[in-house]
Amino acid sequence: MTDFNAEFDDAAFDGIDFELQERQALRRVAGLSTELTDVTEVEYRQLRLERVVLVGVWTSGSLAEAENSLAELARLAETAGSQVLAGLIQRRDRPDPATYIGAGKAKELRDVVLAEGADTVICDGELAPGQLRQLEEVVKVKVVDRTALILDIFAQHARSKEGKAQVELAQLQYLLPRLRGWGESLSRQVGGRAAGGLGIGGRGPGETKIEIDRRRINSRMAKLRRELAGMKTARDVKRSRRVQHRVPGVALAGYTNAGKSSLLNRLTGAGVLVENALFATLDPTVRRCQASDGRPYTLADTVGFVRHLPTQLVEAFRSTLEEVADADLILHVVDASDADPEEQIRAVRTVLAEIDALGVPEQLVFNKVDTADPEVLLRLQRLAPDAVFVSAHTGEGIDALRDVIERRLPRPDVEVDVLLPYTRGDLVARVHQSAEVLGTEHTAEGTVLRARVDPSLAAVLGPFARPAGVR
Repeated sequence: MTDFNAEFDDAAFDGIDFELQERQALRRVAGLSTELTDVTEVEYRQLRLERVVLVGVWTSGSLAEAENSLAELARLAETAGSQVLAGLIQRRDRPDPATYIGAGKAKELRDVVLAEGADTVICDGELAPGQLRQLEEVVKVKVVDRTALILDIFAQHARSKEGKAQVELAQLQYLLPRLRGWGESLSRQVGGRAAGGLGIGGRGPGETKIEIDRRRINSRMAKLRRELAGMKTARDVKRSRRVQHRVPGVALAGYTNAGKSSLLNRLTGAGVLVENALFATLDPTVRRCQASDGRPYTLADTVGFVRHLPTQLVEAFRSTLEEVADADLILHVVDASDADPEEQIRAVRTVLAEIDALGVPEQLVFNKVDTADPEVLLRLQRLAPDAVFVSAHTGEGIDALRDVIERRLPRPDVEVDVLLPYTRGDLVARVHQSAEVLGTEHTAEGTVLRARVDPSLAAVLGPFARPAGVR
């Protein structure tokens, strides 16, 4: 009897657990709707913005992590110019290979789309071409995945010629395997009338329209790669000049909307566009800075990263991301007010590994401390005791960050004491430009300089070295 009761209790428990899983299999995530109450604004947005429903598959991790991922997808959708009506999460071991969420749940999603009046479904993942097509057939509205959404945001924000070329290349790489056609109207393989074709004027070149489109896309991609290679050459020349003059480089890297551009403006007064939006910065900005001891260095703002950053974007923006890989120090900027800053750190380091930048010295910088939860800040301080906590908005911690940058910058390794004649003002300027000046004195014979310089400049200054007794 005891064994029977135990078995019955286990069966009852399994049944309750199964019902709970089934009830939460496709559950709404509260707080994602962005519908507005102002009538005029609602009318305007209904005319101009897509109305979207978000759907994600929760395969691993906690429920909070799954909801944070969908909340980020909502911010991405809003950045792209959409109005988020609802967000749904389904618990599965893995995405359904046919419709991403399964046939039954796809029909439930169709009911939600009809009830909300949505015209687009956005999936929190990269879907195979077949998954996109079959899900669209069920929900009867346009379906896009996370990758297509991020590519669309990049296309909206690209401003420079190089940025536009990089985004177009990434979009074509994404589009190529997803080309599809409908019906006989797209065929170019029609024969003569005897073969059941259209006769004169109806014979095609032997290619389907998809094959022609694929060939055109491949040709366009090859042209874009050649253009980007030329732009990369110009970028490499500028970088080689900095290397030649031994100017250390510091790169701002981090999650999108972590405040990198605001930090650049606070440190250098660069006046870079700052916007509270995802991927506001696509084109790298490099500014010259000077340490308190006179050492020059460059500070570069780069494109932000995100969870599951599309491979196409990493590849297309590789030349831009080389600013990070070639830096002497990476300022890894993290949004301390984010719901899951640790996940931001993991996502950024994943991309750094893809561009071979994990070997570059890294300095964690937690930004937006003025809006962060004090308990979260305490947790982050225990997680990274060597990190710097700042607010680019209020200026809190900026002086401490400058001190850390100066301390971690590579120093020239040869100390010189030279007397440069006044006719060699070029050498005086070069020392001030690329070395750490320890002391300056003007005498009747010329300018006395004590400085730490790199070996190549030390060789040039060798003939002007002062005798040891004179010092």
